[in-house]
Amino acid sequence: MDGTQVSRPPVCWTVTDGKIGMVKQCVALAEAIGVRPVEKQISVGKPWRWLPVALWPDPIRTLGAKGDRLAPPWPDLLIATGRLTVAPALAVKRHSGGRCFCVQLQNPGGARAHFDLVIAPRHDRLRGDNVLNTLGALHGVTKAVLDGAAARFAESVAHLPRPLVAVLLGGPNSAYRFGRRTARQLCEDLARMAGEFGAGLLITPSRRTPTEVVEVLRARLGGVAAIFWDGSGENPYHGYLGLCDAVVVTEDSVNMVTEASGTGKPIHVASLEGGSAKFARFHEAMREAGICRRFSGALETWHYEPPNDTARAAAEVRQRMRLATV
Repeated sequence: MDGTQVSRPPVCWTVTDGKIGMVKQCVALAEAIGVRPVEKQISVGKPWRWLPVALWPDPIRTLGAKGDRLAPPWPDLLIATGRLTVAPALAVKRHSGGRCFCVQLQNPGGARAHFDLVIAPRHDRLRGDNVLNTLGALHGVTKAVLDGAAARFAESVAHLPRPLVAVLLGGPNSAYRFGRRTARQLCEDLARMAGEFGAGLLITPSRRTPTEVVEVLRARLGGVAAIFWDGSGENPYHGYLGLCDAVVVTEDSVNMVTEASGTGKPIHVASLEGGSAKFARFHEAMREAGICRRFSGALETWHYEPPNDTARAAAEVRQRMRLATV
């Protein structure tokens, strides 16, 4: 033996409350860093989930039994997102003697200074020495992912006319409403686009898409050349993004819009009822970057370079971890 030490990859946890959009962001960052994370999905019981995290007596002991436990051996790297993960993540850092490098995605509120790195989109308006701003959400939509999924779904969409348009449906949230009236308007715009441009539609609802919206689209787009994913079998989301020539996506999801931007293809954003200042800032930034345009029933073509936020965030984590060990 020559005494040379072989460094091992860092042990990484991702900590979320289990919401799929949050899980995907944390895992995407971990994989971009080059590690396979241990996914921790926590549950916070009453009354703690309703109270400010500063009032939690012991963040790890207050975790509910339905979620994963946070217990030693502690990880080298922890990536978390969501309000309910802030106190448990910092508790892991304390219990590790400060050795765990702690990353929080999105704004952790007043606890920001206690994290080694906070990665937050620009529309959160967060600044600081330990803050890295991104255009949107982190994601794992890469060329390799798209190409692999496209190959699996190519035969199933071969009968549709070109251009192909992936239609990504979200759902109501704290900022937006998505009901029958909005669904009817979206159908009119999609049918007009399909008719005028000879487009085939690849339609995929999300878990948040209301049943009534799905019913309206199925009924009103019956005469359009389209595939409507019914939730069975493999999710075609990445396949449709890889195969399409353009995207139509509802404006309620930063994740979906940002993931679509990983394709480098034109993104038409369909309006919903409602909105918020934060969403408005995000959509304005995406339009200014030349990535998105408002959807009005027309199919437009333009080009842009896909943002590299996930790779940039991964490089920042690796660099700061190296400096922390010097």
